[in-house]
Amino acid sequence: MECESCDDNVECGLEFKRTGFSDEMPIDICDASYQCDICKKSYSQKDTLATHRCIHTGEKPYRCDICGKSFSQKGALVTHRHTHTGEKPFHCDICGKSFTRNNSLTVHKLIHTGEKPHYCDICGKSFSETGPLTKHKRTHTGEKPYHCDICSKSFSDNSHLNRHKRIHTGEKPYRCDTCGKSFSEADPLTKHMQTHTGEKPHRCDTCGKSFSRNDSLITHRYSHTGEKPYQCDICGKSFTETSRLTKHVRIHTGEKPYHCNICGESFSRNDSLTAHRHLHTGEKPYQCNICAKSFSRSNSLVKHKHTHSGEKQYQCDICGKLFSVSGNLTTHKRIHTGEKPYHCDICGKSFSDGGTLTRHKRIHTGEKPYDCDACGKSFSDGGTLSRHKRIHTGEKPYQCDICGKSFSQKAQLATHISNHTGE
Repeated sequence: MECESCDDNVECGLEFKRTGFSDEMPIDICDASYQCDICKKSYSQKDTLATHRCIHTGEKPYRCDICGKSFSQKGALVTHRHTHTGEKPFHCDICGKSFTRNNSLTVHKLIHTGEKPHYCDICGKSFSETGPLTKHKRTHTGEKPYHCDICSKSFSDNSHLNRHKRIHTGEKPYRCDTCGKSFSEADPLTKHMQTHTGEKPHRCDTCGKSFSRNDSLITHRYSHTGEKPYQCDICGKSFTETSRLTKHVRIHTGEKPYHCNICGESFSRNDSLTAHRHLHTGEKPYQCNICAKSFSRSNSLVKHKHTHSGEKQYQCDICGKLFSVSGNLTTHKRIHTGEKPYHCDICGKSFSDGGTLTRHKRIHTGEKPYDCDACGKSFSDGGTLSRHKRIHTGEKPYQCDICGKSFSQKAQLATHISNHTGE
């Protein structure tokens, strides 16, 4: 009798026995194999070898008929389609949680059993599956086998490369079915959807604060412990999140992977690019629910809201000065330390914060991105434009608390007050 795994013309000499489960079961493992002629890796089945060869050729014969994305394996296409349908056919019989892939369910069940059978032979850390172990070992070896064919940047994980490529393509395949907003990654979509449901299932057992995401809870707990596990290997600065470390490292490397498709300006952070695009469109999507003032950036709205509450929870441990925003405290501390981590690559001048560097560079480039919608005059920074607009509006927001006289600029008020005080 012939082995079903082999070609018709191959005799592997495999013996069979009858069992209660099937008519024929192999006693031993088939020694016939199919070998890749490129990397010499061997497989027991011909179709598995064919799928493997797609890694070398880059062939992706399986195409999604909904979004057009292609895959090298049929199983990957089937799994991908679940992102469109929302189908999760694999259910955990312990907690009822559902998954799009059977292997995801298998790994999930190890949470209940606590089993971690795969060990790193370098540091001894254990994992519930081989994939994370393989990725973990690259932290020891420094191996980065996945390369971007656009900018040549390398990655230790294929999923990181796929996310990175979306910076270049602008692809946002994850779409909210409630409001239609799209995202480049699944995690931000999950987080966004909870803004519609209001769900916050992850609760801090120290202070009781709840979060919509488990990673947000983990990061929050560091505020209690003071732990900052992610360290910059260039300057030694530590962070509570890997994403903050990644953004920080770009200060040293000068990397700016986010490009404006209107004017070509580049940015080190995606949110900076988003805010910059609002200069071109004039869009201000973030509105204060107290005074209705609008902003082009979400963090500007957060800072603005503190003007209503008066809350200043961040204190300088050197001079005691209070701040409503943690970033302002960080910048302030550089007055004491003298640190100026932002360097102009044109003249070499250094600055204590990124915003000042950006404004300084416009001296070299002559860029004036802020336009007055009343007379068309252009300015290099938003503050100068705001002051200029008061010529048209007649607004005088700075008032003398001695005589009540008002001024359009803060410097004019300061000069006026000196007339009262004699200073």
